Amino acid sequence: MTSQKRAVVFTGNPAYLLRKTIIEIDRELPGLSWLILIHSPKKSAGRLLKNQWRLLRRNGWRWVPYQLGNIRHRLIERNEADPAPSCPGGEYTLRALKSRSNVRLVRVQDIHAQASLALTKGFGPDLGLSLAAPVLRPPLFSIPALGTINLHQGKVPDYRGMPPAFWELWNDEQSVGCTVHWVEEKLDTGDIVCQRTVERAAFSTLPGLQLTLDEVGVDLMREAVKDILLGTPRRHPQEPGGKTYRKPTLVQVADLTRRLEGLQPARVSLPVRLLKGARSTLGLAGHRLGLTQLLTPRIIVLLYHRVTDDVRDNLTVGIGQFDRQMALLRRHCRLLSLGEVLESRIIPKSGKPLVAVTFDDGYLDNYTNAVPIMLRHGIPGAFFVSTGIIDTNGRFPHDVERRNPRIPLMKWDHLRMMRQWGFTIGSHTAHHIDCAAEAEEVVRSELAESRDALKRELGITHPLLAYPYGGRQHMTPQRLELVKEAGYAGCLSAYGATNIGAVDPYNILRRGCHWEYSDRAFLFECLGLR
Repeated sequence: MTSQKRAVVFTGNPAYLLRKTIIEIDRELPGLSWLILIHSPKKSAGRLLKNQWRLLRRNGWRWVPYQLGNIRHRLIERNEADPAPSCPGGEYTLRALKSRSNVRLVRVQDIHAQASLALTKGFGPDLGLSLAAPVLRPPLFSIPALGTINLHQGKVPDYRGMPPAFWELWNDEQSVGCTVHWVEEKLDTGDIVCQRTVERAAFSTLPGLQLTLDEVGVDLMREAVKDILLGTPRRHPQEPGGKTYRKPTLVQVADLTRRLEGLQPARVSLPVRLLKGARSTLGLAGHRLGLTQLLTPRIIVLLYHRVTDDVRDNLTVGIGQFDRQMALLRRHCRLLSLGEVLESRIIPKSGKPLVAVTFDDGYLDNYTNAVPIMLRHGIPGAFFVSTGIIDTNGRFPHDVERRNPRIPLMKWDHLRMMRQWGFTIGSHTAHHIDCAAEAEEVVRSELAESRDALKRELGITHPLLAYPYGGRQHMTPQRLELVKEAGYAGCLSAYGATNIGAVDPYNILRRGCHWEYSDRAFLFECLGLR
């Protein structure tokens, strides 16, 4: 850009998606100046009661528990502390956004009032961005010299309106769309700047697709703003026709939820679920009563492999499910990086469960699905990759044995970006070998090859190792000596135990997570009681 450009953002909610979009655009186009205009109307008690009565009539009795749940969720969010700036995702907090010298946030009671119009005109914006904004009127959206663009999580013209992905799933579409378009007076009818389609997976859920669309939306807005401000704007008229949708009733939401749950594979039998549910309920009740404080302090290290809605097996969790789990960790646990785990030779007492998150292998969905969710919730984590298999068309031995189709893997560029975000990257050997079964010279070579690749590509000099397969039988004392000799700073297993009292840096115990865990069962796992 030859001169400083100015962008105004119109919004009703400076939520995570807005913050990440602005920060990613700002990173792509340094030198931008931002004004964020937040529409925050004050509603009288009479109007609030009238709105609640209208919604109660539309939704029936379901509106009462739904609204109570909303109030509870807002209270929890208000009391939750933001992740520290040093945590992955710390740069996307509201505090971090406000701290940028080129960003000004202003809350107004009416985004269309004369004072708001004057403020926007005085700023002299080149481009307007509509992100989770109320319906904009021409006197406002026409102020920016180049116009205003809107992020719409739907494929226009067929799916104008709201909410993201809902009506596509309701109509049993096999894909959902995301569109950036120019704002005009009619809702979602402006010329298209750019558009992308997301294919529906075999076990897609509404929350999972909405999370995917969030990330697509960030990319599309960054692409659109860059093109427009660099002088290559695009305008593609929408096809004639289309349909505008409104917010569904709670009856429709319940119906779609039931339909989508019916597509999920069957979990364990009902008696087993009831027994596990009772155990989890008792364990969590004891924790809330403070009984777990009487136990020896412990650290729980969780192990994941894949986050995807393509399959449901013992190496995967769903996208929406993983988001719920990370939210539960942020709310109920004290989160540790693996560096902090290694420092905890004697585990300290804590009022909350001490939990760390790790991944093995190196599947691409770790980068596309898991990492964005961890950034959203400020979750530190470690990713152990088989350095000779990633960034190739190779396959992991367990995928070959299961006759799985070829699954995309991460590349070194993905790992470099993850390291910049603050995640730990470690070794899973070079070619995912069984360290106990292979000859000594093979193990020695694998450890050296993986160590050297991590140093060459990422600058890591003393990595951690998570040995493949992870069972007690897959590592021997002699092979562990080879790990130490190769300069590894620690070693992680995967046979399901808990680190109690102290942490052995060369036998950090982990427990695996998969799609069959309910939220309650997941929290029970985080207590480390079994």
